[in-house]
Order: sequence, then C-alpha cells, then structure tokens
Amino acid sequence: MSYSVKDIRNVCLLGHSGSGKTALAESMLYATKAIDRMGRAADGNTVCDSDPEEVKRQISLSAAVAPIDYKGCRINVIDAPGAFDFAGEVMEALAAADAAVIVAAAKDGVSVGAEKAWKYCEERDIPRFVYISRIDEDNSDPAATLEALRGRFGNSIIPYAAPDGAAADLVASAEDELKEAAAGASEELMEKFFDTGDLSPDEMKQGLRQAVRERALFPALFGSAINGAGTAELLDAIAHLAPNPTEGPAPKTEDGGAFAVAPDGAPVAFVFKTLSDQYGKYSFVKVLSGTITPDLPLYNSRTGSTEKLGRLYSMRGKKSTEIKELVCGDIGAIGKMDKVKTGDTLSDPKAPVAIAPIPFAEPCYSVAIVPKTRGQEDKISQGLARLNEEDPTFSVGANAETHQMVLSGSGDMQIDVLVSKLKSRFNVEAELKPTRVPYREKIRKTVQKQGRHKKQTGGSGQFGDVWIRFEPNPEEEDMVFAEEVFGGSVPKNFFPAVEKGLREACLHGPLAGYPVVNLKAVLYDGSYHPVDSSEIAFKTAAQLAYKAGMPEANPVLLEPVGELKVTVPDNYMGDVIGDLNKRRGRVMGMDPTGDGSQVISAEVPMAEMGSYAIDLRSMTQSRGSFTFHFVRYEDCPPAAQEKAIAEAKALAEQQ
Repeated sequence: MSYSVKDIRNVCLLGHSGSGKTALAESMLYATKAIDRMGRAADGNTVCDSDPEEVKRQISLSAAVAPIDYKGCRINVIDAPGAFDFAGEVMEALAAADAAVIVAAAKDGVSVGAEKAWKYCEERDIPRFVYISRIDEDNSDPAATLEALRGRFGNSIIPYAAPDGAAADLVASAEDELKEAAAGASEELMEKFFDTGDLSPDEMKQGLRQAVRERALFPALFGSAINGAGTAELLDAIAHLAPNPTEGPAPKTEDGGAFAVAPDGAPVAFVFKTLSDQYGKYSFVKVLSGTITPDLPLYNSRTGSTEKLGRLYSMRGKKSTEIKELVCGDIGAIGKMDKVKTGDTLSDPKAPVAIAPIPFAEPCYSVAIVPKTRGQEDKISQGLARLNEEDPTFSVGANAETHQMVLSGSGDMQIDVLVSKLKSRFNVEAELKPTRVPYREKIRKTVQKQGRHKKQTGGSGQFGDVWIRFEPNPEEEDMVFAEEVFGGSVPKNFFPAVEKGLREACLHGPLAGYPVVNLKAVLYDGSYHPVDSSEIAFKTAAQLAYKAGMPEANPVLLEPVGELKVTVPDNYMGDVIGDLNKRRGRVMGMDPTGDGSQVISAEVPMAEMGSYAIDLRSMTQSRGSFTFHFVRYEDCPPAAQEKAIAEAKALAEQQ
C-alpha cells in the first residue's frame, strides 16, 4: 500500500535499558497484525532484536526499524537501544524521527535513560509522548512515576490515555488540563473555550495535535506491552497527534539552514544508518524530498560522485521486502551501495543538497586490540573496517609510537560487542590490553662524552672517534645537530653519519627507552684514520657517546597531559573534583550550563585517564560525559616516573 507524506509518522522509542521499548514495538506489531505472535527478548525472537549479539545479551544494541500500517497511517517505529554505550544508535534514530515516545517503567520514576532521551529531544526540537510502561507489575506506581516525570520535565506532560484500571483515573482527572492545552493552540479555540467552557471532539483533536507539534503538550500514556494493554491507545495517539514529516522538525543543512521537506521537490534522501552483515549491505534512508526509485542516479555530497541506486526495500527488523519506490517522508533501505556511508545525503545531481551529519559523540574509551593468533592483525583490521560501516561511533588506528592497534569507543560494553562480532562474523579472536602511554625523555644538564669505535679484523679495520656535547634544548622538540669541529679532526664527509647515528639513538632514551626530545647534540672534536675510518664507524661512535653521556645528563621522563572537559550535574561536583585530584588533575575552571550541570575544565596526565570513561559513569550514574584532548608534555613526578619505568622494563622483558 502506498502512502502520501501526510499519512506517514516516523516515531522513535527512547528510554532507559530495560524500560520495555522492544516489548512495546513487538506489541505494536502484534496489535496491527504485522506479526502473528509476540516474541520476547528473553527468548531471542523479537522483530527488533534480531542480531545474534542482541539475542545472546537480551538487550537492544542497534536501532531497528519496524513499519506498521494502522488506520490509514504508515507508522515507522524505530526502536533505539537504551544502553549508554550505544548512544550513537539513538542519534541515528533521532535523525530519522519526527517524534519520540519516551518509555519509562512504572516503578522506575525518572531514570537516567529518560533524562538523556528528553535532553536529546529538547536539543533537536522533537515533539514527544511519554509512555509509562509495565503498569501491571508488582510494585508499579504509575501515579508516582507520572508525578516524578512532571516534577523533572514540567507540567506540560499531561495524562492522555490509559487502559482500564488505576491509570485511567489519572487520565480522567486531567481532562480539564488537556482541554486547556488544546485551547491554547490557537486564539480561535481559546475564545470558544472561554465562551462555552468546552471544545468539540474535532476541535480537541486539532488543538492537541498543534500543541504536540509545538511542544506545548507531551501526552502521557499508560500500558503494559506484554499483555497489550494501552497499545491501541498509543497507536491512536501517534496516528492522531504526531506530526507528519512535513510538520516535524526541519532537517538542518551542512551550512546551518533549514531544509524544507517537499513531496513535489527534487529527490533527496538522507542515509541515517547502515547495516552490513552476512545478508549484505543496506543503507537505511529517510526520503526528505520527492520520490526515489531503483536505478535513479543520485549525487553523493560527500564523495562528489553520482551513482545509480540499488534495489529498494522496506525493512522490518532483519526482514527485507523489495519495493518499487520510496515516497517523501518514508523510511526504507537501498541495497548494495558500497560507496555510501551513514550520514551521506543523496540528491538530484542538478540540485545537490548536503544535510548536516549526525552528531556522534567522540570516542572516549580506548584499548589496545591484538589477535590471539599471531599474524592475524590484517584480519582484525579488515573485520573492524566492515563493522565501522555499521557503527561509525568507534575508531581504530595503528599507533606507530607504541606499536599498538588502538580501538576507541564509548565504553567497555561497545568494545566487548565488537570483539564478539569479530569472532562470530569474521572468525578472528582478539584480546584487549591497556593502551601504552607515549612518554618522552629529556635531559636537564649538559654533558660531554667521547665515543670511540675501533675494530681490527685481519684486513681493513673500523675506526671512528667523536666528542659530543649533549645540551638541553627546550625550544625544539626534535633533536638539533650542530658541529664545532676545528682543524679537520673529523672530516666533513662523516658529519651526516654522526647525525644519523644520534637520530637513531634518540628513539630510545636512557630511562625507559622512550624517544628523547628537547636535545641539542654538538660534535666538537674527534679523530679519524685515513684508511679504517668509515661512515658506519662514525655512526657507531656517535651512538657510543650517546649511551655514555645521556644517563649522566640528569634525564627525566615527560608525560603527556591533556585538557579534560567534564559535564556533570551539580550534585556530583564534589565526587568528580575529588576524583580528579586523585588522578593528579589540576582544575582550571567551572562553567554552569544553565540546566543544573557544570562543565569542569581540568588538565590531567594521560596515564591517569585509562579507565575514566567507566569510572565517571559509575560516579555519576551515567549522567556525566567528557572530552579529553592532548595538550603538551610535562615533567613526570618521581613516583609516577618510577612506576612508568618499571612498567616499561616489565614490557621489555616480555618481548
């Protein structure tokens, strides 16, 4: 069945992990006869949790699309994960949604997941409903949960619909509030309400729809997805009150403008998600303008190239159904678009458009990843590259300095899932290790040393003799080589060999084998043999002088220090600052954000940040977030230096 844009509703389900989002999606599918029996997450047979990792862990790990046909409407339900490591999937769901349903369990009050979901919607001007779930369970208290939500997010959350029972009383008692919300949508309705004290059913619907669209009303609904109670009422609310794609928040273009969703315009589709598994690659799109069809040539604003679209599909979980077209406002998938990535805009080559990319958070938790079987590094790299198509929120790269492949993501659960997928999809087992800190070494006093290399082996020998002065040089990070040789004691043609020998030696400092910086090396004297002297002999002599002189030059370890910006609610400030002090951090300032949180700016040694993503989550009940960027190197305090040297020696012994 084909729908016009005014009959399409794109709604994402958001909320804390375990609040019942996937069960609600399943209940909506069952109520509309899209499926003939309800699955359960515990049994691994739900439509939206179809990935083997989701089945194994019994939680949602990625956003899943489930289209529903209901009373002349196409409702595209997008079930987003609640686990915070997978917030990138929530960003993808929000990029395709015109409204959200925030699911809150009736015995949980205001969960962190609900707080985050509300904040994400506020930042994007997304209209929303509140669905208070699991109202039939022991110890559930729908009234208390509603009151907590209103206390946290405001009295614009008004009870709208509930199945029979205690929750229905909450709806009945809020009838006047709903009428006032509807009347407030326009002057005409307000006048009628003042004159008569009432509104007709059609006027109520019109007023409430506008109030929802303008985010002056957030209807609260109640239900139990497992037994279907309240599901029909939620579907009705979405069909009657949620905005269609032309009424929802306008997508932003790359230059910050608003893009007008236009059914009659040139074709434009935004890629909000990629699925790349054993069944093939699907690029999930929301059509923002016009209609797209298979083989239609569209321009990719990121690559600058035009390519024909592959086959089109309607996706319900992992089940794909081929379709002939995708109209404005609708959601579907394009098959086998190898060059297309999440965040790309596909548009008419004659009228190119670039929609702003999805704002993913920076990866903040890093580990080193190594294969269990030697020689499988390439297999890990290739597997992670494929997984990165599907999940662009993690990064992977080889650190040439520490000789580690570093995998960075949002937390330990995301990393654990990636390791599991490497094994199940690409048959390569990996181990995780802490990332090494890239220390540096420098000297603090000047020394002069001779390096003399003399070797006689039957025929011609080897002879090189140098005197080198090693000086601290804070102005330059790279080693500066100079010569002050008088009278040809070392011929000029051997200077490059001396410099090369020193540059190679500087890769390994005297304390723990880390690269040496801020060094000036001056060749000022020496001697040579007219027959036995050679470039290799002078290179070796220079390295002997380095090895002899550097330990006597008062060497010190330098540690990388980064700028940390932590955003935390006010009531966690004491714990977070106390923890930063334990990490040898220096708090530089605090700025209020205006919503009851503060941004703490601090400088912290990188060596103290390895587990910070996990520790901050624990300290703030997952409410805190942070960014951390390298700033400079500083002298390492004695205790930290001893620890780093001991670790470096232990590592050297293992290799």
